Amino acid sequence: MSLACSRSLFFMAFVAGALAMGVSYYLEYAVGLRPCGLCLVQRFCLALFTGICLMASVHGPGRIGSVLYWLLGLGCSLAGTVTAWRQVLLQSPPAEQAAACSAHLAELLASSPWLSVVRKMFKGAADCVEISWTLFDLSPAEWSLLFFVAMMILTGYQSLRLVWISYQRPLSGESSHRAFAGD
Repeated sequence: MSLACSRSLFFMAFVAGALAMGVSYYLEYAVGLRPCGLCLVQRFCLALFTGICLMASVHGPGRIGSVLYWLLGLGCSLAGTVTAWRQVLLQSPPAEQAAACSAHLAELLASSPWLSVVRKMFKGAADCVEISWTLFDLSPAEWSLLFFVAMMILTGYQSLRLVWISYQRPLSGESSHRAFAGD
């Protein structure tokens, strides 16, 4: 029962990630929003998360494999949460401070090594600060933050649940209750 439950949860997480990827591509190509550097990092984290969930749902791992897949998904969703949170923080100051931010991502990549580009993106880029689209008064960065926090809660809960089950029932087949072992 646990295997079927974990496979279906992985598949539902994959579907949620695929829908979020579809929305991000729709906003880019149909609506015409240009993604900034932090948006692309979030999209990369989302693609990794979605790929991990797809592999796990196809693979159908056992208890240890499920824990490892959930922990990998937790790492991707944590990275996406941090990136989206930073972008939301960058979008919160007044618009006068946006002029002090650095250049666009293409200009940064052309003139600097990639590690310094990542540092500059987290300090603030001009295209990461502007909000050009909202849905229910939330920017795409805030929607991304909500999605990644939800996936972080799911993956963290599932990881802890499977570790707790493993603690209660060991893999070796021995009884976890020492009092009943002699019966």
